[in-house]
Amino acid sequence: MSNQLTIRSVAPTDFAQWQPLWEGYNVFYGRAALPTEITQRTWSRFFDAYEPVHAVVAEKGVQLLGLAHYLFHRSTIQIAPTCYLQDLFTNEAARGQGIGRALIESVYERARVAGCPRIYWQTHESNLTAMKLYDQVADRSGFVVYRKQV
Repeated sequence: MSNQLTIRSVAPTDFAQWQPLWEGYNVFYGRAALPTEITQRTWSRFFDAYEPVHAVVAEKGVQLLGLAHYLFHRSTIQIAPTCYLQDLFTNEAARGQGIGRALIESVYERARVAGCPRIYWQTHESNLTAMKLYDQVADRSGFVVYRKQV
């Protein structure tokens, strides 16, 4: 087994290791536990060719250490699709090893291959550690996000 970091598409056999990362991501952002139906539907979308939702994982040896979920969507300001990096998470014990950067770079490459000239994401203003990395690999847009549950 190689102890080298590998970034690859998620595989159906990864669920048992992906789920704790997914739950860790949701806990990190203070979300209540998601209903099982949402987790199962999210997981199934990664393997549905008709869904624009994708996932990559960071693997070292046989252990998954991080995940990135991204999706392609249309835009009113360009003809090519846009890529939204929706979720990015690294196992707490593995932070500071370049895994987040490697996951972002993998999404960049996959977006390029898909013909997406623009990738964007958001993070909470309190996520200062991640923002140090984000400021190195992307430009801060200055936009403020508003939302409303309806």
